[in-house]
Amino acid sequence: MTKVAIFASGSGSNFENIAQRVQDGRLDNIEITALYVDHDDAFAIERAEKLNIPVHVTLPKTFDSKSDYEQRLLELLKEEEVEWIILAGYMRLIGPDLLNAYEGRILNIHPALLPKYKGIDAIGQAFESGDKVTGSTVHYVDSGMDTGEIIEQSQCDIYPDDTKAQLEERIKNLEYELYPRVIAKIIR
Repeated sequence: MTKVAIFASGSGSNFENIAQRVQDGRLDNIEITALYVDHDDAFAIERAEKLNIPVHVTLPKTFDSKSDYEQRLLELLKEEEVEWIILAGYMRLIGPDLLNAYEGRILNIHPALLPKYKGIDAIGQAFESGDKVTGSTVHYVDSGMDTGEIIEQSQCDIYPDDTKAQLEERIKNLEYELYPRVIAKIIR
């Protein structure tokens, strides 16, 4: 069993999708040790509780520095013998403490075809761009914002009569298939 921790900041729909696949055996040989959140009001917490997955709420603002915050996360990760970190809507750049401890073992999913539309509101950026195609990317995490080595991408069309909400829904559905598939390939 490979032990993974999932980090999220918000709604946690990708977390829930991964967790359900682990629990029903579609993502086998993986154990989710806990959900790690950086906001005490993240809806992901409710999702974790329904799935009986432990939650660590660690608030960065309660620490003197990013390094102190990440050192606390590392203590928890070490206690749980976590081998991989999976980011699922974690809206914070990973710092050197976590990067050094988990080099090559942190995955992220981003709702764009990287290297296009890095950072916040990638779907909105693609929607406003006039592009005909967008999608989602799973990549390794490095010190930059969405700059790590690309592992796999999945694409979808942007239709002329799309609303941003419709496009968001299509990208989420892509992610629900793409991320577990890549996790299964990489972590086994």
